Amino acid sequence: MKLVAKTLLSKKNPLPLPPGPKPKPFIGNLKDLPLPGQPVWTHWTKHKDLYGPISSVTVFGKTLIVLNDSSIAFELLDKRSAIFSSRPRMVFGEMVGLGNTLVAQAYSERFRAYQRAFHAEIGPKSSVARFNSLQELEVGRFLLHVLKEPDAVLQRIRTMAGAIILKISHGYAIEHHDRDPLVDLAEELLDIFTRTAESGAWIVDMLPFLRHIPAWVPGMTFKRTAARWRKTVTEFTEVPYAFVKRQLALGIHTPSYTSSRLEKGNLTPEDEFIVKWTAMSIYAGGADTTVAVLQCFFLAMTVYPEVQRTAQKEIDIVVGNDRLPNFGDRQDLPYIDAIVKEVLRWHPVVPLGFPHASTEDDVFEGYFIPKGALIIPNVWWFTHDPKTYHDPMTFKPERFLGDDPEMDPHSLVFGFGRRSCPGREFAYASIYLTIAQTLAVFNIDKFVEDGKVVESKVEFTRGMISHPLNFRTNVKPRNKKAEALIRSVEEEHPFTTGDAKILESLKT
Repeated sequence: MKLVAKTLLSKKNPLPLPPGPKPKPFIGNLKDLPLPGQPVWTHWTKHKDLYGPISSVTVFGKTLIVLNDSSIAFELLDKRSAIFSSRPRMVFGEMVGLGNTLVAQAYSERFRAYQRAFHAEIGPKSSVARFNSLQELEVGRFLLHVLKEPDAVLQRIRTMAGAIILKISHGYAIEHHDRDPLVDLAEELLDIFTRTAESGAWIVDMLPFLRHIPAWVPGMTFKRTAARWRKTVTEFTEVPYAFVKRQLALGIHTPSYTSSRLEKGNLTPEDEFIVKWTAMSIYAGGADTTVAVLQCFFLAMTVYPEVQRTAQKEIDIVVGNDRLPNFGDRQDLPYIDAIVKEVLRWHPVVPLGFPHASTEDDVFEGYFIPKGALIIPNVWWFTHDPKTYHDPMTFKPERFLGDDPEMDPHSLVFGFGRRSCPGREFAYASIYLTIAQTLAVFNIDKFVEDGKVVESKVEFTRGMISHPLNFRTNVKPRNKKAEALIRSVEEEHPFTTGDAKILESLKT
């Protein structure tokens, strides 16, 4: 195949690009990109009907290849991963300081070093299992917070995700009863990450030479924005790393990803660089996606109460009501596991995945894919293709049960080939536990205001990481015994003082 491709591409007139809208002079298909406020996955899904399962647009000489068929995504991004595993250069991301994160790395030796470090600590199921007790503790505290502040459930999801990931990445204990400076900083970071990664949002990504134009020139406001955001990215990377080094030096550290890597000793500057940025990437890559998935879960339970009732029956039969479900129950709770799969499928929270980039010219079914092309897998369509999932817009966990289950979305939503998420097992475990324990003790109902039911709209934000748009839900304990079970978490594991004061001292 490679020999054929090279022969074809050696001719003066190479094969055509995949079909797409006719480009304009100089700007190409700039006006064919998604409009502001429009869900990007909806825009690219239209290409399937207009141009077929693989299509293309060209903007300022840069080619974007859109994949609207999962089999093509597997062919290119899995089977041909040797040449489709890089990332497009994000010039604005480099200016902001996000170019060193895992998700932005080109396919290189440094990227492979990142992957090895991740895999050693949080990749396989055996490594993930050592965090089970931490996750059970923080999910229990989440239930307690929701019991006391049911109107703040969506924000408390963020608190829980932050508590778990910061403890794993840096051994940092957040403040549960007050604002935590690192969690606040992380919120800023995630907002910056989402806005930086938005396709077509920054002209400098399409016209890199603008990076060298002085900031005072009209239209260069992005340079001031980048400088401001870079301070946040640097602070979130450096300060928690300094926290771990301080705790290690004093012999009082909490075991974490960072401490484990640092304890190996004899680290070169490159080794330290990898530790620092992979630790930061754990949060950048995992926190917001987990939050979005769990928010989708609460929306689904609000809209589809019959799913919740079926799940609670399963929990009551298998676990009973004298304890919370745990990781040991997972194989005996197939309907709960099906809910996890359906939440991931119903609205994949990274609807277009993260774009890949080709490192060599290639040919696919008579179409030319040039070196440096951006490959955009339309994951949302993959999980809503009626050929793969019947009645795809409806939330139906039962599609994954029985003798002929539908395709497990795990293979679609966590990335492809060599760019698949290294923390996918940990993420899946965290989502399972939160869903199982929440359904065991809470009823999630439609919100009622002034005696009228408020119907929740199934709508989502358009960013790289997509969340449900603001919706209201009513969360109450299932009964008195469930409430007592939640309160027992605080009795068995009292809240302790966090590490915020130590962190603040490192900034001065």
